[in-house]
Amino acid sequence: MTEKEKMQRQMLYDANYNQELKAERLHAKELCYEYNHLRPTEETRQKEIMKELLGKTKESFEILAPFFCDYGYNIEVGENFFSNYNLVILDCAKVTFGDNVFIAPNCGFYTAGHPIDFERRNAGLEYAYPITVGDNVWIGGGVQVMPGVTIGSNVVIGGGSVVVKDIPSNSVAVGNPCKVIRPITENDKKTQWDR
Repeated sequence: MTEKEKMQRQMLYDANYNQELKAERLHAKELCYEYNHLRPTEETRQKEIMKELLGKTKESFEILAPFFCDYGYNIEVGENFFSNYNLVILDCAKVTFGDNVFIAPNCGFYTAGHPIDFERRNAGLEYAYPITVGDNVWIGGGVQVMPGVTIGSNVVIGGGSVVVKDIPSNSVAVGNPCKVIRPITENDKKTQWDR
């Protein structure tokens, strides 16, 4: 079994020294570099690069530079996806975003993890668990999402949260570790945000 197959099967695999995976990461880095150095007005080329880099996109999506990822082909974004500046996705496993997902600046989605013992960690071994984000989700600024997490639909994750466990649909969650603090209800439609 190849190291890439182990990666895809959520097994420990050689992330640091495997030449096939290193080459794939280098290809993604080159595309990210080109994307991050385009002028803001070069929207057509931005879309072309993202469609080449990412595993699956729909028609309407926007990712503001800078953007960084490991492979790209493990990332799927839904319709009306938006991410603000400085999104990092370590996509050693699949990272799937539903429709109408908004991501604030400085967020990270990390599928990769490492053994606790230093011997295997120093040998370059890691594991990768998928991350799934449902529809109609707002991720606040500076949120970090850890390996294996599923965030349901119609969810708000408060800024600065570290999401280490699944978050159910129709909820507001915040904190480190991120926890549900209340459900989203019809009363939320009545809130006036004017100051």
